[in-house]
Amino acid sequence: MNNLKFNLHKLVLALLLLFGTLLAEGQLRKLVFSPQWLPQAQFAGYYIALEKGFYREAGLDVELIHPSANLQATSLLASGKADLISLFLITAMAHKEKGLELINVGQISQHSAILFITKKSSGISSLGQLQGKKIGIWKSGFDEVPKALMAEKKIEVEWIPVLSTVNLFTMGGIDAMTVMSYNEYDQIINCGINEDELNVFPVADYGFDIPEDGLYCLTKTFASKKAEINSFLKATLKGWEYAANDKKYAIDLVTKQMQLAHLPANKVHQEWMLDKVLELIHPGNKGGEYGVLQETDFDKAVAVSAKLNGTKPRFSFGEFYYSPLK
Repeated sequence: MNNLKFNLHKLVLALLLLFGTLLAEGQLRKLVFSPQWLPQAQFAGYYIALEKGFYREAGLDVELIHPSANLQATSLLASGKADLISLFLITAMAHKEKGLELINVGQISQHSAILFITKKSSGISSLGQLQGKKIGIWKSGFDEVPKALMAEKKIEVEWIPVLSTVNLFTMGGIDAMTVMSYNEYDQIINCGINEDELNVFPVADYGFDIPEDGLYCLTKTFASKKAEINSFLKATLKGWEYAANDKKYAIDLVTKQMQLAHLPANKVHQEWMLDKVLELIHPGNKGGEYGVLQETDFDKAVAVSAKLNGTKPRFSFGEFYYSPLK
């Protein structure tokens, strides 16, 4: 009899715990988030906020979905399959100009990571010497800033589309390549080309230090889910702070995400990426606030769009940036 009472007591406790969990989950507000690319350390802060329960603590049930090489995050946003996405500032502005009613609700990156690189053996030691040369550039987008810089300098080049490999550059098939400081640049070094064998031209050194990764949603989503978006941004920034303080945990989590997506996971490369991305997140000498889009950076991006398209975007800073932190 005593055993029966004990087992009934355990059953009641288990049912109460289950009911409490279901009730709590029912009170969580659902948000679907998509980074703009496949799993890597560029998105470590989001993985940590999800894994450590920062989103749940903020009252959110966050589902993280990645796009693919053939399906962009903007398509997920436009179709309603994602409530929030990350995107380069200049790319987001181009989509808004084309009619996608998105807005910036948080600026994670505060700097540009784009570099032009050449081999010293090529004899190309300045941007001007790229005149008439073949330059590899991403086929998947993010090409606005490099092209605007070349247009401003009146340097005519032959753009060669590349997807996600640096082989064309390492094998001498192109004269130069656009790379991200946190990604392809390190890949090239890992291929056996030493840093002292490369010439590096950061676009930031030429007045094009335009922030990249920001958070975006549709205007109608912001109107109906401002509180949720506010909570998401705060929890995400907490995730990035955790990544900075425990890089080993962050990298272990990133490689786990990559393995789940059946991607090759090189811990050394991901460590490099995390260090560089963390540098981009902080405003540094630019001033400004952590997680906030500065109007001066918006103006720089407008100038780039004008160089490429001949006209300025038809929206103002106030129509593009809606900080939920206000």
